Parts: sequence; structure tokens; C-alpha cells
Amino acid sequence: MMMKTKRYVSSRFNAQSHTEDGGMILYNSYTGAIASFGEQEQHAVKDALKQGGVEMEMLAGNKLYQELVEHGFLVPEQTDELRRAAFLHQSMYRTDLMHLVLLVTEACNFRCHYCYEDFPRGRMTDETIQGLKAYIEQKANTLGELAISWHGGEPLLVPHIIEELSHSFMDSAERHGVNYSAEMSTNGYYITEELFPKLLNWKINRFMITLDGPEDVHNVRRGLNGGRGTYSTIVNNLMNMKKVDADFEVNIRVNFDNSNLEAVSAFIPTLRDLFADDHRFKMYFRPVGCMGGENDLHLPVCDERTKDEMIWAFNREAIRQGLAISSAITDILMPTAAICYAAKPSSLVVGSNGQLYKCSVAIHEDFNQVGTLDSDGMAHLDYDKIAYWTTSGEEQDEKCQACFFRPACQGNHCPLYRMRTGNRPCSYEKRQIKKTLQAIWEYARAAEQA
Repeated sequence: MMMKTKRYVSSRFNAQSHTEDGGMILYNSYTGAIASFGEQEQHAVKDALKQGGVEMEMLAGNKLYQELVEHGFLVPEQTDELRRAAFLHQSMYRTDLMHLVLLVTEACNFRCHYCYEDFPRGRMTDETIQGLKAYIEQKANTLGELAISWHGGEPLLVPHIIEELSHSFMDSAERHGVNYSAEMSTNGYYITEELFPKLLNWKINRFMITLDGPEDVHNVRRGLNGGRGTYSTIVNNLMNMKKVDADFEVNIRVNFDNSNLEAVSAFIPTLRDLFADDHRFKMYFRPVGCMGGENDLHLPVCDERTKDEMIWAFNREAIRQGLAISSAITDILMPTAAICYAAKPSSLVVGSNGQLYKCSVAIHEDFNQVGTLDSDGMAHLDYDKIAYWTTSGEEQDEKCQACFFRPACQGNHCPLYRMRTGNRPCSYEKRQIKKTLQAIWEYARAAEQA
């Protein structure tokens, strides 16, 4: 028999920040709610969140308190929030979801100096292509959602394979009533005016494309195999994409390290001139990391403090310049959204030769080689290895269990980082939650004033 609620108290999953005009921002990782309160209203909010909470009878007629309860900032005092978080963790084990990261080729036309890949194989084999078609057709009658991430190497080296597989996946999804979606990470060099509409027809409508600064800086960091520059071709392709009247999202990723910090700052006005008039193009600033590539020892990576500071400095400057920021920044704050795909049982990486992995980075590591895919669609999986990836977070880490961000990341923002270092993998958004919330608030306010 449930106890009758007499008092509402502050959720353990709340986080607070402040606005530039003296207000308050409140976030709850269990519900994903984000709310802002003016300078006067915040005093009542803070009183409600103090130890002791709010008596049940105080809710009647008090709209503010009612909204705090509705969005999960206040919870009944007898609520076992740790049990709630543990129950939420079970949602990752739904069997009606599938996410595949497809390495349709492991070759690339670029030679980025911080890349971790060594391009061991070329295009996806015919056996793997047939195996994928059969695998999806066999699984489709049990699925509600199928999400595909086109990856490489550079996936657009082989658009014919993407076309062939896309049509097969879409046909299977339509026959079985599956919600199908697709995204692509690409260097942008081959998204021509002719190819882009085809990608949209294949239901690929979310893209990650990188520009690492002004033309001279970008070309040094992200040149072609052979040395020629790539900036002008990518920008021309992006400008042609802008002309297309369709619903899509392009995340313009800007990678930074100690060698291009000033260049990125100087580049933001150029990004404004290119994209501020089209919010389908969103900015995504991220630090370069040592991911196991042959150049790791020579990369001028930023220290943790600089990474945390510059991500939000760049984002806030972009907002002030009228640019849109990546939806990934707000999405990651939602329940379970900060969990790496590698930690999710429903997610697999398929190599070009049919090798199955959990993570697209550590493809040479034995613990990441979790199975193979046959040409008849049979997946042979090592469930002990899969468990190694999917149970390394909150199940083992007491600090993750007690963290305010637990519902969002479940201790598994990057299981590979935990495996390699033994350290807790916290997202940049969680580590700097106050700055994250301030950036989201500034972006929302700028959108209202536009």
C-alpha cells in the first residue's frame, strides 16, 4: 500500500545555474526538464527546493509549485529516486530497437593529422551487403525502430552501396511497420549538388561535417590524401545544400586543440556569414583527443580545463553571432541520451568485412570484436564481450549511482574511456553543467528575440 504524500522535496537529479539577468535555470536529468525563472520568481523556487520542501496543502492554488512537481523538480518525499534511475536503466534493454553503425568503406580520401583510423580495408564486401539485407529483413518483424549511422572511412566514396542498402532497409521497414531513420558522418567533400537530394530520398537527413577553421588552417589539418586542400570544395557543397528546400540538419563540427584555438575564435564570424541565416546548420565545437591513432604522441591536445572552458566559450560566442548550436547539446541532457551507443545492447558496428564491433574507434582491440555477420544474415555474437561493454557503468560505480546526471548517462558516456583509463567518463555537458545550461538559455532567448 502506497503512503499518501504529505510533502514534496527537491529531486536528487536537479542541477542549477544562473542567467545573465539575475535569474535562475533549473534542470532535472530524470525528466529532461529545463526551466528558467526571473529574478523575483527564483526566490520562491529556491524556498521550495530547500531542505524541508513543500507541504501538500501549499500546492493548491500555487501554479509555480504545481509546475515544479509536474516537471520533476519536486518529488513526493517517500520517492525512491535511486530505484527510479535503476528502472530507467532497464529501458536500454528494449528488444524492439536497433541501431547499426555501418562502415560501408574503411578507406578515406582525407588524411587528417589527428585521425585515429589506419584504413585497413576498402569497400564493404558483397557478402556483408547481402548479410545486412538478410539480417534486417529477419529482425524487422520484431522492431519498432531502426536507426542507421553511415560511417567509414568516408562513406561517400561508395554511394552506390549506401543506395543499395538504403532501399533494402526502407523496404523492410515499410513492410513491417518499422520507424526508419538514418544519419551520416562525412567529410563533406562528395556531397555534391547532384548527390545531396538522393541522400535525402534515402532518408538520410542528419549530417556531421567538419570545418576546422579558416581555409588555410583547415587545409593543413584536413587535407586530401596527397596534400591538396579541401575547404573550398566543402564550403561550396554546403552552400548548395542551403538551396535545397527540405527538412534536414547539418552539424558543423569544429575540432580544436592548442594549435588552432585562436583560429577557431577568428573563424566564428565567417561561420556567421555562411550559416546564421539558416538554422538547419548548427555549430558543434569539440576538442581533439588521443583516440589510438599513430599521431597520438604528437597531437597538441588541450588539457581538461582548457577543453571545458573553450567548448562553452566557442558556443556562447557562436550564439551571440546569431548561429544555431547543435541539437546534440540539448539532446544529451535527456534521460538515457548521454549513454554511448557502444554501451547499448541494441547497437552494433558492422565492419566492411562483416566483423561486428561495439565501438567504431577500437576496431583492432580483441575485446571490441564481438562477432561476425554471415552472408545469410546470421549474426554470431560473443555475449560475454557485449556484456563487458554494456555493464561497465553505474552497475559498478557507486559515484555514478549517486550522481545528479545518472538518468542521462547511467555511468556509460564512454565505456571505452573507462576501460582504457579506469576513470569515470563524464560528458563535457555534465562536467560544466552550469555553463551548459547558460548556453541553452542564451540560445533560447536569442531565438525568441529573432
